[in-house]
Amino acid sequence: MLWTKCAAQSIAQRAQSHQRENLRNMPERPLIGITMGDPAGIGPEVIAKTLTGDNGKNVRSQTRTFVLGSYPVMKQMCLTLQLPCHVQRLDHLGPHNTSDNVINVLDPLPDPLPPVIHGKPSIANGHAQVTFIEEAVRLAMKGDLDAIVTAPITKATMAMAGHDYPGHTELLAKLTGVISTGGESGMMLMGGPLRIMFVTTHTALRNLPSLIQIPNVMKAIRLAHLACRDFFGILRPRIGVAGLNPHAGEEGLFGMEEIQVIAPAVEQANTAGMDCSGPFPADTLFQRTSKGEFDVLVAMYHDQGLIPLKLLSFGQAVNITVGLPILRTSVDHGTAYDIAGKGIASPGSLIQAIHTASQILERQTAGDTQ
Repeated sequence: MLWTKCAAQSIAQRAQSHQRENLRNMPERPLIGITMGDPAGIGPEVIAKTLTGDNGKNVRSQTRTFVLGSYPVMKQMCLTLQLPCHVQRLDHLGPHNTSDNVINVLDPLPDPLPPVIHGKPSIANGHAQVTFIEEAVRLAMKGDLDAIVTAPITKATMAMAGHDYPGHTELLAKLTGVISTGGESGMMLMGGPLRIMFVTTHTALRNLPSLIQIPNVMKAIRLAHLACRDFFGILRPRIGVAGLNPHAGEEGLFGMEEIQVIAPAVEQANTAGMDCSGPFPADTLFQRTSKGEFDVLVAMYHDQGLIPLKLLSFGQAVNITVGLPILRTSVDHGTAYDIAGKGIASPGSLIQAIHTASQILERQTAGDTQ
């Protein structure tokens, strides 16, 4: 299908041209901006734990990092955790101290935040977490950053502050111009043996029948193909597509979406030159993918993909936004208000998100393909 090929090429060309321009001038270690996320969540804690001690040494061996967030919040978090570190405020993005246990913070807020109460939403925090993302995108679009790694946001707090986005993915698509130019972007989760692209994400289950449509399934398949090619160097990825209903509909007995929507989308993908199979029952597709039969799978909805992923890789999985003109990775968890400020949050997913961004940049620089 001509429109399918043109759409895929448009997304890839926009993203790749921007990345190549940055990569040509990349120093030995890429520069990654880490957004704080919701100051009342576990973001500040996992950032502090990631950038200090042995974790910090490992991160610095791969990348140069700084935090886009509230300087007072970051400084207080390090004091609360009693970490042996120095929080350095940056007035602008330029040469900065990259010594061990130094956390550089670029604070884009015009005024300091009111006192932050861990685990409590506020309008000020809702505005702040969006401001951190906006500044990160601005710097990345200018080419001043090689990648963005985001700590978790609280969607309800964003909504309280008047920012009506289902999540990071949609906000990033708007800020980078993907939406205004008619492009496509989406959320991929990866962990252990799984890479998962989603047809739908943050929506109620009762809305699924109206959202499982051929164009939406095709979009997810295209983005899965592009992610494998552009991020992981797999030129012809094997894509497995899950069904929506139990047993992939059992020949229409448990639903017609597989016959009327998903199978035609798979056929269109193959006509467009992709290697796509399905729809398969989701329970066996994840097992087959984990054994290496497919390079990536397409899930129909959020929990269909997230439950097996987190069962296998909780705390170590990574979120990647596909289709942007910049590189963005993120953690696989939320703000965890229930444990915020208690000092028990694990930095594992944030460390892995930084490592993944570094690996993708290294692979793109070297031009590695499979």
